[in-house]
Amino acid sequence: MRFDIITLFPDLFGPHLSQGVTRRAFESGQVETQLWQLRDFADDNYRRVDDRPYGGGPGMVMLVEPLERALAAVKTQRQVVGADQAAAGGVPAVIHFSPTGRRIDQALLQELAQGAGGVLLCGRYEGMDQRFLDRHVTLELSLGDFVLSGGELPALALLDGIARLQDGVLHTAESHQQDSFSDGLLDCPHFSRPEVLTGLPGQTQDLPVPAVLLSGHHAHIARWRRERSLEITWQRRPELIAAARAAGLLSKADERFLGELAQKAQTD
Repeated sequence: MRFDIITLFPDLFGPHLSQGVTRRAFESGQVETQLWQLRDFADDNYRRVDDRPYGGGPGMVMLVEPLERALAAVKTQRQVVGADQAAAGGVPAVIHFSPTGRRIDQALLQELAQGAGGVLLCGRYEGMDQRFLDRHVTLELSLGDFVLSGGELPALALLDGIARLQDGVLHTAESHQQDSFSDGLLDCPHFSRPEVLTGLPGQTQDLPVPAVLLSGHHAHIARWRRERSLEITWQRRPELIAAARAAGLLSKADERFLGELAQKAQTD
């Protein structure tokens, strides 16, 4: 898959795409990225890409013409065929990052990880001219209910989330299958060496690894992890429990355990 990134700050991407385990996806070409400096498509000596908004108000608005030229150059280079053509009616998917967009979640990442990529529009200032968005954007996405200075961080988050879902990128293929949200729930706690963590200065309590994880009994370990996942989700994100129940993702054993949690909470 290929992602073309239209941005005013292409230098922000290199360090992130070349570090950590997800770099394998970019080095192998499983996820190809092409950076496009928007100022290269300005038509004046000042490489201007923004102007004052009609109607007044603070800030500047990104101009239509440089964006149009940049997107046209992307489409020409991609020579849209195959999966892109089927997915977006002859043009690559054009993704704009905005607080008004759909919130990025694991289900969306899994869907996009099976696709052909697209064009990532990284806005700045007060945003892009709405006429350009209306004409070209096929998907608007948001990291959450807050405002950032530009679309580069959401674009990097999207690329990272998609890259780690590619075959062979993670050391263990099952790793992303056990991540938070992959089965509708939050992940369980994890432990490593030492087996017993000694107390800090002034503390007498040692912290051992839960005994079940040392038992070697795979069924008991799996059930412990499932119950911890259910418990954490029930405590911190109860709406995810409701969604998992509605989707039929909870077993009878899960429901019994949730009932025990609710009963205990009433008696405490």
